[in-house]
Amino acid sequence: MYPSFFFAHGMPTIVNETNAYTKFLRTLGLLLPKPKGIAIVSAHWESGVQLISSNPKPDTLHDFFGFPDALYETVYPARGDLVLSMEIEKLLAADGIRCELNHRRGLDHGVWTLLSLLYPLADVPVVELSVNPKLVPEEQYRIGRALKSLKARDVMIIGSGGTVHNLAKLHWQTEDAEEWAVRFDRWLAEKIAVWELEALFDYEGRGPFVREAVPSREHLAPLFISMGAGDEQQSAKLLHQEYEYGTLSLSAWMFR
Repeated sequence: MYPSFFFAHGMPTIVNETNAYTKFLRTLGLLLPKPKGIAIVSAHWESGVQLISSNPKPDTLHDFFGFPDALYETVYPARGDLVLSMEIEKLLAADGIRCELNHRRGLDHGVWTLLSLLYPLADVPVVELSVNPKLVPEEQYRIGRALKSLKARDVMIIGSGGTVHNLAKLHWQTEDAEEWAVRFDRWLAEKIAVWELEALFDYEGRGPFVREAVPSREHLAPLFISMGAGDEQQSAKLLHQEYEYGTLSLSAWMFR
């Protein structure tokens, strides 16, 4: 059975960078058995109801500004998978989770930057899912749990976001991580490792430096969804951890 994953997507520029994190993602894509499909939840698609992309030929969305021109020319030509989209819709609906198919959505940079590193040939069909940042973590987890059966048919479930994602406090001239960023990630890792859901679901009340680390919920929400997809065994492994510009956590988790 395929594990589920949470990957930080960092800056859009990671797609053209060579560093420890991009090397890790490229290597992981070579080591893992190629999935039959990818269901990926992106922090950059927010909606009030759970949306599921069903576009057979999704465009590459360049949903950012102020970056090098070459980045806007990047294309990730993965195809969609209507059968997988409909299966996701069926699973969510069966669990009482309101959801809708979206036939127009392309792949935003929370999707194609990561997948360009993991599967550069774009030869795995991709279905993107939105996040509702207004949902509490228990509800995000429930969404992932409803999707866990997809893993048995070799669908890779990915949450794309960031455990510490504070763009307002970036330090462009250093890679040294802020102490508060490290402390929040360390607390989060300790709770994830033992699957301490009560504490994790109350991270806003119990986690250290939450206001600095999680100024908005949408980038942490995919973590709970990918964890929910690992609810059966409740086994977690931190695969990679580093920081970019001091306050941007580049972490990768695997859940079974």
